[in-house]
Amino acid sequence: MPIIDIQLLSKLYYSIGEVSKFLDVNPSLLRFWEKEFQLEVSKKNKKGNRLFTKKEIEKINKIYHFVKVEGYTLEGAKKALKLKEVKQENNNEKHPSNEDLINRLEAIKLKLVSFKNS
Repeated sequence: MPIIDIQLLSKLYYSIGEVSKFLDVNPSLLRFWEKEFQLEVSKKNKKGNRLFTKKEIEKINKIYHFVKVEGYTLEGAKKALKLKEVKQENNNEKHPSNEDLINRLEAIKLKLVSFKNS
């Protein structure tokens, strides 16, 4: 399964067509994820076409990973993204390791629930 290597991206903005080719998905799926996951596309050209930054592509990568690689439901992927964001914030703030352990256990629980629901 393709995942975009953010380090290799050199342009400031990428069109929805380029991003969809990187991930081998239809542009309509990216538009659907944009609505479903409340992705904020920071720029559109004069025609109204979406232009994605590296940061936005990184979030799309995470969604792709959870939905297409890990097989999460959309709701499960939303929860996993929130947990990942909380975990990153906690690591940046250097909270006690007990909270890190709780976050890891919650992520495992989400994964087990997604397997149960499959």
